[in-house]
Amino acid sequence: MADSNVHRLRADDDKSYRLAPHNIEAEQALLGAILVNNEAFYRVSDFLLAEHFYEQVHKTIYEVLEKIIRAGKTATPITAKTYLADALTPEMTMAQYLARLAAEATTVINAADYGQAVYDLAIRRNLIMIGEEMVQTAYEAGVDATAQRQIEEAERQLFEIAEKGRYDGGFQAFTQALTEAIRMAGEAYQRDGSLSGIGTGLSDLDKLMGGLQRSDLIILAARPAMGKTSLATNIAFHVAKNWRSEVQPDGHIKTIDGGQVGFFSLEMSSEQLATRILAEQSEISSSDIRRGNIHESQFQRLVDASSEMAQVPLYIDDTGGLSVGQLAARARRLKRQKGLDLLVVDYLQLLSGSSRKASENRVQELTEITTTLKALAKELNVPVIALSQLSRAVESRDDKHPQLADLRESGSIEQDADVVLFVYREEYYLKNKEPKEGTPEHLAWQGEMEKVHGRAEVIIGKQRHGPTGTVQLSFEAQFTRFGNLAQSDYLPERFE
Repeated sequence: MADSNVHRLRADDDKSYRLAPHNIEAEQALLGAILVNNEAFYRVSDFLLAEHFYEQVHKTIYEVLEKIIRAGKTATPITAKTYLADALTPEMTMAQYLARLAAEATTVINAADYGQAVYDLAIRRNLIMIGEEMVQTAYEAGVDATAQRQIEEAERQLFEIAEKGRYDGGFQAFTQALTEAIRMAGEAYQRDGSLSGIGTGLSDLDKLMGGLQRSDLIILAARPAMGKTSLATNIAFHVAKNWRSEVQPDGHIKTIDGGQVGFFSLEMSSEQLATRILAEQSEISSSDIRRGNIHESQFQRLVDASSEMAQVPLYIDDTGGLSVGQLAARARRLKRQKGLDLLVVDYLQLLSGSSRKASENRVQELTEITTTLKALAKELNVPVIALSQLSRAVESRDDKHPQLADLRESGSIEQDADVVLFVYREEYYLKNKEPKEGTPEHLAWQGEMEKVHGRAEVIIGKQRHGPTGTVQLSFEAQFTRFGNLAQSDYLPERFE
């Protein structure tokens, strides 16, 4: 019995003292190749850092070689030893070790393979470290460190590792840059509306914005009943419906047009959101759909529209009371599992920050939320449309057109946003001011109502990379649908 206990203890000891994955020979071969021919360094320098080496001496040697080569000098065992400590081990000096590395070096051709092996092992060691940290944190978690927060942090670290090491950079010939510019122009030409960003389906808005630009935080703000959720839903569905992709040689799926959309609906259930989209696509009133007040031909339209909608890559998360950390973790997961080209959050004020910030005040909490959303847009390289309520100050003014100052609770919304859009419908306010019928005022009111009926404005209050201005749109309330105004509402364009 005692023997079996000793055996178990030894097995446990062996497990606890396992060495992290590494390959000293690959590290030596790579360093030797660089010492013999500095061209080997350029084959790995885009992705390999000194921190990726397992052996501390190799980290130091790689750092020195990098500095010498980047300074435009030749790195050899003789030039490198000047910058390194003389003693390595009692049996070997640094000069001897460098000479041995160079003598046993393989050719430059294998340098990239050795570099990749060193890099992959470093990633595995990082994964082990994250796993050990998770275990440690789970055992010693304080009162504030919830399990959910730990999951979010682990997901963030894993996403960071997954995305690391992808690189595009370095000098390129001007002919290559020209080719790339022409390729991008060609893609934009083929894309919906010939845009540099993702098309919204609203041509006049796209003209001013150039589409939805990657890594932008776009705030879509309005007072209640202006139709901001409808506009966001229209754009999200248009983007998803127009999604086209192609498989790259490395197996990666590249979006050619439209995009895969993640929609966080914190206010409305996924069924309500689907009903809105169904009403818009089938041109049947959403209230009629909900009440079942439809005849047979309309039902067939519903079936046809729903079967078409089922193919669309639009993913809805209707969990209420999400924290911005949970939202970010779910967005990362969607990007990894399905792909993601556009993220919509409906709406900002229903998100919460971390518990620490929430205990301070709402302004600081909202600052944390907008900062996190902007960082998420950059991290995932997708446009993020975040809806926002406006303050009641709008209602007390004669001119109820919204302004940047009306953004509720925090200046950080305006500060962090790349684009701020306001939705405004004059018809909504005018409808509530109806004078007594039969009076001259009523006739004048009717005239005003005819002018604004079925119209909406999207005001670009801020745009970091383009002009501000106002775009006129049509709005069909029964279908909760925004659209382009008919060309007859515009003067024809003139081309000289």
